[in-house]
Amino acid sequence: MSLIQELLKRGMLDKSQAATLEYEVKNSDSKEEEVILKNKSATEDFLFGIKSENLKMQIKVVSPDDVKLKVLETIPEESAKYYRMISLDKKENHLEVGMVYPEDLKAREALEFLARQNNFSYTVFLITLSNFNSLLRKYSSLKKEVNKALEELESELEDDRFVRKSEQVEKIAEEAPISKVVAVILRHAVDGSASDIHIEPGKDKLRVRFRLDGILHASIFLPMKILPAVVARIKILSNLKIDETRVPQDGRFSTKVADRNIDFRVSTLPTTLGEKVVMRILDPTQRKIDFETLGITGRNREVLERGLKKSFGMILSTGPTGSGKTTTLYSILSVFNTGEENIMTMEDPVEYHMDGVNQSQIKPEIGFTFSSGLRALLRQDPDIIMVGEIRDEETASLAVHAALTGHVVLSTLHTSNAVGVIPRLIDMGIQKFLLPSSLSMMIAQRLVRRLCPYCKKKIQPPAEERKAILEELENLPTKMKKDIDRDKMFVYQPVGCKRCGNTGYGGRIGIYEFIEMTRELEEIIISEPSETKIAEEAKKQDMITMKQDGIIKVLEGHTSLEEVLRVAEEK
Repeated sequence: MSLIQELLKRGMLDKSQAATLEYEVKNSDSKEEEVILKNKSATEDFLFGIKSENLKMQIKVVSPDDVKLKVLETIPEESAKYYRMISLDKKENHLEVGMVYPEDLKAREALEFLARQNNFSYTVFLITLSNFNSLLRKYSSLKKEVNKALEELESELEDDRFVRKSEQVEKIAEEAPISKVVAVILRHAVDGSASDIHIEPGKDKLRVRFRLDGILHASIFLPMKILPAVVARIKILSNLKIDETRVPQDGRFSTKVADRNIDFRVSTLPTTLGEKVVMRILDPTQRKIDFETLGITGRNREVLERGLKKSFGMILSTGPTGSGKTTTLYSILSVFNTGEENIMTMEDPVEYHMDGVNQSQIKPEIGFTFSSGLRALLRQDPDIIMVGEIRDEETASLAVHAALTGHVVLSTLHTSNAVGVIPRLIDMGIQKFLLPSSLSMMIAQRLVRRLCPYCKKKIQPPAEERKAILEELENLPTKMKKDIDRDKMFVYQPVGCKRCGNTGYGGRIGIYEFIEMTRELEEIIISEPSETKIAEEAKKQDMITMKQDGIIKVLEGHTSLEEVLRVAEEK
């Protein structure tokens, strides 16, 4: 019985859905499993669980870290890609092989041929598509590829060419081995879903670290002698001054990685040991994320949806760098992007490209700043405007007046919480009587790591944790308190498994607080716009603080209490 028919039999599909999937399988080059997963008709674990039962074959989950390169190379990379089979482990002459499609006779014949040719016996295990793809990337491991490029540089490393004149460093930086080193670092960062790359000089080694889910991880160590050439290569890509090593520089470049155009925002900084480079990875093709996935639920979702129905006003998102503000604004922007309105943005840099939206990149070096760009946007008959960041009084004033003249304005601001938005705008020179009519909604946010759904452990909270949770729950709005059963309270702990790289986490989710403009808040702004008074009004609005939102997500199993306490009060 086919997997589609099996899902129909188990009530996962109706006859119409099954017929649609079968038609797609028949009229495409895709396998049945790929079509089912693409249409989200079943989860991968459930689907391969059925397949394991049907084939009477054990399913195996293997971490790339547990597979040695020598074992992996028993099956050539091209064969692995074509037949979806991969080496998992080898003891003496016996090989464990993972296959996505063990029922494929051609794949079995190819494996049998390799076994005869290389004199090994084998046992086949079923593996999922995602597990296979993660193992396939091991063929081009960061360490292996960088070391291969460095071997080509071995003779150069023996002399002092890397510390000579800048024009010689530039020449070396453009040579194939150094270009390969940099290209491999960029590709592995993108493949691993890193948000930033840090290249840091040390006393003996050059350290490369990737930021994953907000945490920096050391990825590889390189010889210190290649630092000037690596930095020079990145400067060449970014059009920065190669011979200037005494002052910080900023730049950006775009390159193709895995058939996608990826943007990199580059910053160099002189240190006592040499120049440090940080690159922010920006994927312009990244699709919008829905509010549920972002973590905007319950009362926060209701406030947001009310705010989006207004035909004008400012929606300001606040938080530290890297807290997901721009992603939230783009998700809001996508709601407005129906093709009926003129949507324009002014950004630094343009992080996501959106069809139907007119996006501009500021260039301060030629005088094209947020304030001058915003003036130009207002002459383009916009309905909705997004300004990447309100940094100064002039931009703040223009944004306020744009909102007052009938535009929806989205932007970001740096304050520690939503309550601080109004005092911050007043500090920037905005007259307080303008704010009630121009300001629609204030959002503050942070990002916490999501618990791995495969290994998180459900426990009753220890006494100290329970006390901390209850203290926060006590201050929740009455309506929300009723929905929480204090006698059956559970939290979840990170454990670590092969699927999450033994971290216990995978991906991130936002914790938020939302304040909307009300008549009562308008009166406070006009009379006494202190943070204390605004906080009192926010509580009357039933605002949930970021910490409280985090605690709710802890009880729902999205994250751990440690994560919430780590970031909720971050300044």
